[in-house]
Amino acid sequence: MVSTLMPPTAKRDPVEIEQVGRRRIDPYHWLKDENWQQVMQDPSVLRADVREYLEAENAYTKAALEDPTKALRETLFKEMRGRIKEDDSSVPDTDGPFAYYTRYRQGGEYPVFARRPSARAFDEDAPETILLDGDKEGDGQAFYKIGGVEHSRDHKLLAYAYDDQGSEYYTLKVRDLVTGKDTGLAIENTHGDFAWTAGSDGLYWVKRDTNGRPSAVFYRALGNDEDELVYEEADPGFFVGLDTSESGDFIFISTHNHTTSEWWYIRADAPGTEPVLIAPREAGIEYSVTHHDEQFFILTNADGAVDFKLVTTAIDTPGRDAWQDLLPHRPGVLLLGLDAYKDFLVRMERENGLPRLVVRARISGDEHEISFDESAYDLGLSGGLEYDTPTMRFGYASPTTPDQVFDYHMQTRERTLRKTREVPSGHNANDYVASRLMAPAHDGEQIPVTVLRHRDTPLDGSAPLLLYGYGSYGMTIPADFRTSRLSLVDRGMVYAIVHPRGSMAKGYQWYLDGKLDKKTNTFRDYLSAGRHLVAEGYTSEGRVVGLGGSAGGLLMGAAANMDPDLFAGIVAAVPFVDVLNTMSDESLPLTPPEWPEWGNPLKSAGDYDTIQTYSPYDQVEAKPYPQMLITGGLSDPRVTYWEPAKWAAKLRHEAPDAGPYYLRINMEAGHGGASGRFEGLKETAVEFAFALRAVGIDS
Repeated sequence: MVSTLMPPTAKRDPVEIEQVGRRRIDPYHWLKDENWQQVMQDPSVLRADVREYLEAENAYTKAALEDPTKALRETLFKEMRGRIKEDDSSVPDTDGPFAYYTRYRQGGEYPVFARRPSARAFDEDAPETILLDGDKEGDGQAFYKIGGVEHSRDHKLLAYAYDDQGSEYYTLKVRDLVTGKDTGLAIENTHGDFAWTAGSDGLYWVKRDTNGRPSAVFYRALGNDEDELVYEEADPGFFVGLDTSESGDFIFISTHNHTTSEWWYIRADAPGTEPVLIAPREAGIEYSVTHHDEQFFILTNADGAVDFKLVTTAIDTPGRDAWQDLLPHRPGVLLLGLDAYKDFLVRMERENGLPRLVVRARISGDEHEISFDESAYDLGLSGGLEYDTPTMRFGYASPTTPDQVFDYHMQTRERTLRKTREVPSGHNANDYVASRLMAPAHDGEQIPVTVLRHRDTPLDGSAPLLLYGYGSYGMTIPADFRTSRLSLVDRGMVYAIVHPRGSMAKGYQWYLDGKLDKKTNTFRDYLSAGRHLVAEGYTSEGRVVGLGGSAGGLLMGAAANMDPDLFAGIVAAVPFVDVLNTMSDESLPLTPPEWPEWGNPLKSAGDYDTIQTYSPYDQVEAKPYPQMLITGGLSDPRVTYWEPAKWAAKLRHEAPDAGPYYLRINMEAGHGGASGRFEGLKETAVEFAFALRAVGIDS
């Protein structure tokens, strides 16, 4: 075993790989346990030599990074925990006789699911019934995550799913709410998605196959030990999902990859019937379905509607030939989602990087927008358990404004503030400045950047800066409120979020311009934003710490290869850095569904060459890389543990005089890290301590 004060040296065992007329050498292929599917569900079966190496890496990171920053980490953890109201609870959501909510107890790691009488929904002294106690269920577990939790229509049963490995294989159970005890039903290897029948006598659920893909829908009638196959997806590139309409009348089955979707419906009061196809899949056509009144309302990009349009169709004739435009395509106005109520439709849109809510009356068609004042903010539609109501609920936050929950009367337009997130240690929004900047890209595009700083932080180039980025799958990082960020900002660090191409910050075309053969736009946008912030005096070269996770970790790896001098440090969390090898491995859960995002290097030499030019693992060479903290999870099915492990090993071999490189693999968790709310803060404290130390802040 290596000394804990020296980084481990991974053995090199070159494996030659040939495909599409190309050849590459992978010296660290051995770190992938060929028994990886079993490792995901039982980490104890990990091959001994791989375990020894990962544990040596963890020991080095502990000795070289965690131990020297112990005091800072403990201070950060104390600060972040002090900003959390430990006995917090959600705003109750009424459904007939009961109001349902979640809460945490003082010191509790996991949520408690409970209900009280609807007549006293907002009375905290009303009698409470605990339905599921997360702390009790997760007690003694190294990892415990609750997935879906949903009561039956008759309020007598509770279905819930949990993952006790971090592998995202969920076990589905049903609890009798009269006795408070679980029934004998226990369905393993589920995706965590399920839907109750209208009669509360059965459940539809989604199965994960041996490759970890949600691939089929089954029906289980309560009291029956057998499952009935309802739908099975034949294409490994498509994932299956389940949803229930807001009206409760329909159960929807969706199947999709990143560019194409297909929906089916089943009447919720007719379990066991064959699903009905709404519109057959067509390559590049996406759509999602909402039931409203006597129609289906559909958001779709069909007919060249890049930013989506809203169409309607009769339930009995749902095919594309019958679709009628209700809200035509408006270039630059991206339709994000739709909620239905008996007499209203509520849609969320985004224009110029900012979201908005629009309410539409069913009969008159009159519309109005709900307005907000801040220059950068985040909105969320929380839906609701009741369909026949004039009140909808939404969430609001900004980088300086803690989360607020409003009930909004769609007829009178009256807002009722139900809850403002409490920060026990205190929070004065006036101490902080949030702004929205537009940074020039290499090709003249304007890149949105959200910036948060303390009002006393000077803009003379002296401040360090945390530069966060993601930029893949169309995901747009919200301008929301995160108490953890304040631990950096209060120490004089500017916190900036880049919204590069590959996200949908400026519409769907913004996403299209950051994928496949245009993927490098994401990396260049991120770096252009960083350089712009330097030029504007927010920071200076060598005072920037990059932060990104998963596909954002790919962004970190690519940015480090392209412009290492910009950075003082890089935090790459569960980074997707071995892109060429992962996109060439059809057995991995996400590979076939993600070919439309990255390309298929098994069939296309052009895709191979494109990926090879930016894949961080394949582009490592002798460069002045900044110090890096690289994390992973042993049971992670999304970015497998060997990606960060291989990357760290190659960085040390190819650029030994740069860095240093710290690899930290959570041996008891998956993609999201530790499952408890406080245990997760400890991991954040490690990342933040690294970032602060990288720019010379030690306390």
